[in-house]
Amino acid sequence: MVESSIVRYYLRKLVIAALVIVVVVWVVTPFIISMLYAFSSKDDYYSPNIIIPIHYTIQHVKMLLDLGATQAIINSVIVAVITILLSFALGLPAGYAFAKFAFKGKDSLKLLIIGLRMFPILVIAVPLVTLYIRLGLNDTLLGVALAHTSMALPFVIIISSSIFAGVPKELEEAAMIFGLDRKGAFFRITMPLALPGLAAAAIFTFIMSWNEVFIASVLTLTHRTLPAFILTSAMAAPDFIKFAAGFIMILPAMIFVFIARKYLITMWGITLK
Repeated sequence: MVESSIVRYYLRKLVIAALVIVVVVWVVTPFIISMLYAFSSKDDYYSPNIIIPIHYTIQHVKMLLDLGATQAIINSVIVAVITILLSFALGLPAGYAFAKFAFKGKDSLKLLIIGLRMFPILVIAVPLVTLYIRLGLNDTLLGVALAHTSMALPFVIIISSSIFAGVPKELEEAAMIFGLDRKGAFFRITMPLALPGLAAAAIFTFIMSWNEVFIASVLTLTHRTLPAFILTSAMAAPDFIKFAAGFIMILPAMIFVFIARKYLITMWGITLK
């Protein structure tokens, strides 16, 4: 009986380890392929006898940067940062209100906010472009950021609402008993406790804005973000240039996640406790 339990225990461990390995390989393989072929020489890339390149060069990435990818990266970062700031400026108060207050129509309003994401971008593309031309926001980074904010805001509200709901209300009440007003209790008690979860929401918003291509392609002509630049320029280039474009797309997002990972680890630690 004891031996059977030990066998089941180790078998379960083996199955879990195998699943983890499969998931990691599934996720990491595209990154590795993009990085290898982004720096592969032309001869190694087109050689039918070479799978893993032996000779590497930075000329492909340099060529892409010279074509305008550098400015496109800067544009993407600016748009993503503005999107995060606007989404949080509008979404955090709404999420806090949903989490801490009871009011009529609360559930219906939540459903309405989620329902805003039901409309495909293709449906609203033409009216959006017409509106932007009238407002003078076409071909501007602010216009793209506003469009990205409208896409990210419902998720920021729902995510932040769940995060704030997990912060005990008694802590805020105790802070107000000791002399803080509601605003002070929010910034000194609730926000520090909710910061790890809000970092996860910021990562989601950044990656959504960074990867979005259709709106940026429709609304801009000269001030392209990186995905829009790659769609209109790099896709007509040779395959190794496409891999270089994929590497450039991946790298900043990985850096951003790497910087914010400590907040995610903190969040997981709080959850485990």
